[in-house]
Amino acid sequence: MSNTAWENLVKKQLKTEDIYSVLTKENLEGITVKPFYDGVSLPMTNLPKVEENTHLVARYHESLEEDVYAFLLDHNVENLTEKTIFIDNSDLAGHISPKEEDQYFSLIDVFDEKETAINDQFVKELLAKQFRRNICIDISRHQNAGAAIYQQLGIALAKTKELIETYGSEILNKLIFRIAVGANYFFEMAKVRAFKLVFKQLSKEYEADEIPYIFAETSLRNKAVADNENNLIRSTLELAAAMIGGADAVFSNNYLVDRSTENSEEISFKQQIVLAYESIINVFEDASNGSYFVEDVTRQIAEKSWTYFVEIEEAGGYLELMKKGIIQKQIYQHALEEQKWVEEGRIKLIGVNLYPKLEVKKSAEELYSENEIKAVRWAEMFE
Repeated sequence: MSNTAWENLVKKQLKTEDIYSVLTKENLEGITVKPFYDGVSLPMTNLPKVEENTHLVARYHESLEEDVYAFLLDHNVENLTEKTIFIDNSDLAGHISPKEEDQYFSLIDVFDEKETAINDQFVKELLAKQFRRNICIDISRHQNAGAAIYQQLGIALAKTKELIETYGSEILNKLIFRIAVGANYFFEMAKVRAFKLVFKQLSKEYEADEIPYIFAETSLRNKAVADNENNLIRSTLELAAAMIGGADAVFSNNYLVDRSTENSEEISFKQQIVLAYESIINVFEDASNGSYFVEDVTRQIAEKSWTYFVEIEEAGGYLELMKKGIIQKQIYQHALEEQKWVEEGRIKLIGVNLYPKLEVKKSAEELYSENEIKAVRWAEMFE
């Protein structure tokens, strides 16, 4: 089918001659999105993941012990056998000693952002343990602070490079990347895929061919205190994007922003169960492969992320730019622009700036600091 034929078909479906003004939308990522796609110039091969099936991770509770295979653990639990454990407590990660048959992962970032240094003693402690993946690079906090997608991935690469330079390229297959999946469904799907591309490229620089282990969790950024049902819908879409994009493990943060109940924890986990068992999207290697739109966005994100990574390296590396406050300021500038889109209604958040439209109580400048990478929810402006 020719471009003209596709164009005529879209015009007919939308009942308008001006399809470009209807379908062309601005975005803060600087990604070009076409009104329709009929192919891609360089089709991608499947982008594999480390795990055969995506792990569905629940926060540990004894009532789940019999039925759940993978747990997020922030305190010691005796006699947990034949489980996959993601440790979310630095003291526990430092002191626990798994047996050879156990599957343990550390989710504690080995970078001390306040001291702008790698926690060398902690890294060495973890490397001495029989974890499946010992060393975590956390970029979830960057997403929750308002970093652009390309900034998140560029920073992940820059932090990886710092670790390689300190501990050697052998560390590549010991890494686990903790990411947060945000509201832009197809872009977030492409984010997971793009990271696989750029990480593979970086590993080739060290004569390796590694696949990144990706632990994806739902974002806090688009959640609101008074909108629990909408929070649940948003986090379900985020989990779906992560699974379709090819994350190795997924975790749903509690959809209640200001509190946690046993029931809300259970429902948050069961979101994953419904997605996995009703649609089996957790078993596919690269479910969005072949989607012209997702492939095109994936390639653009990968290119922008790599460019940003190179800029960081040429300026002295991640830690050096953190010491100078440059990374913090770059994230701050993007977050501020994003928050202003929320304030203006260009980013729509139902129940906050749309149906109903709440009054602004705090300015964007009050919420963010150019000296600190800190989580800020869009809805805080109105709460």
